[in-house]
This record gives sequence, structure tokens and C-alpha cells, in this order.
Amino acid sequence: MDFARRLFLGQIGRLTAGAALVPLASVAEAGINDQPPRRGGDPGKRYAMLIDLRRCIGCQACTVSCHIENQAPLGKFRTIVSQYEVENVESGQLAQFMLPRLCNHCDNPPCVPVCPVQATFQREDGIVVVDSDRCVGCAYCVQACPYDARFINERTQTADKCTFCAHRLEAGLLPACVESCVGGARIIGDLNDPDSQISVMIAKHRDELMVLQPEKNTRPHVFYLGMDERFVNRPTAEPRLWDVRDGEGREIGYEFAEH
Repeated sequence: MDFARRLFLGQIGRLTAGAALVPLASVAEAGINDQPPRRGGDPGKRYAMLIDLRRCIGCQACTVSCHIENQAPLGKFRTIVSQYEVENVESGQLAQFMLPRLCNHCDNPPCVPVCPVQATFQREDGIVVVDSDRCVGCAYCVQACPYDARFINERTQTADKCTFCAHRLEAGLLPACVESCVGGARIIGDLNDPDSQISVMIAKHRDELMVLQPEKNTRPHVFYLGMDERFVNRPTAEPRLWDVRDGEGREIGYEFAEH
């Protein structure tokens, strides 16, 4: 039996076993078209992230640090930096455009109501998380996310995604991606605090900020400053990992690119 078939059967087995343990009332309470009540987190806070694309150099330090911090499987990422070659509409000159991608921790997250067991939920502070003890790996939330920000973790067979490193925030630390950003492009903070750096930045640049796919009405809380308007509605963000080798075939590093 090939590996792909074994993996598929394993997922089906987990789903069947998991579903058998979930009370029917829990499924009914999920309310496929309703947002269930938020739970956990600090109700006095509303976390959000602002990404200043003018400062992003595409170094992938955020991708690597997140991968290490959250121990994602090889080839799966909670955050990536998509790199594009874009043409200046006036001069025709080509330039590199960097677009960091991650869960947008929406105020109207489409991933939450589709979960049949309420494993995916939103905390009081706005952070969207996954309860891996409840998740049955059905991948409904993966399909529902318009930002390609979720995946099924091959080791746990549960949904996985960025959590703004909630465990670090609760310990008074910055998320791994923010702490490792060499250009200071990522800013996270509490929108309910008018003196926080992110609140000050939003007030200063309110007319310049953009979000991805605003027409989806998910009310995302990852804001971009310096965004190329041509990428606001770009739907896909599927990363792939290339191993880079020198002329003699020796491995010299990794490069992240867009499909």
C-alpha cells in the first residue's frame, strides 16, 4: 500500500473514531452559518498585526522562526513570505514585491462556523485557535479559509495555523515572527489600547492601510501598509520548499517560492 493511500485511510479512521466520540449536540451547536460565542483569552484586548511592506526584505526570518517555534511539519508553514516580480505600470521596470501571509484572525472568521465540533474557535481577544483535542481533521476549516492560512498537520492529523503565538503573548513575549523580523516590518498589539504602537500606526496611516480580499467581509485583522493594490484580491498562497544546491550538487540552503 503506497504512502498516500495509507495517509488517506489514516485520516478517515481518525475522523470516524473522532466523530464517534463527539456528542450530536456539539455538532448541532456548531451552527454551520453562525459564529459561536468567543471563549478564552483576555476580553479587554483585541490583538491585530500591521505589516509594513516598506520594511519587508523577504529574508524569510519570520518563516523560519515560526517554523522552529511551533514545530510545524517539514514543508508546512504557519506564515510565509510570497515573493513576486512585478512590473511598474508607468516605467515597465521590474521589481520584487514581498507579501507576508498568515492567518488574518478575522472578526467574522469563516473557518469557525464550519467546524462540526467547535474545535476551531475565536478567543475573546480576537485570536482564532484550534483545540487539537477536539479537532477530527475533517479539513472543513482549511477549505473555508480564503487566505490559504490553514493546513492539516501530518503528525497530529489536526488543523494547524498561525495563532499569533498566543502562548508567547500570554507570557509577555512577542510572536516569533515579530521578534525575528530584521526590518521591523511586523507590528502586533492591542487595538483597544490607544497608546499601543499598532494603534498609533493605524491612526497615522489609516487611509493607506489595506487588507486582503476585503470583499469577503471577513473583517481581517492583519493590516498591510505599502500594499501593491494588484495583490489585494490575490487568492492563493501555497508555499513550496526548494533545496538550493551549488554547481557540484551540494546543498547550500532553502528558498521559498510561490506555485
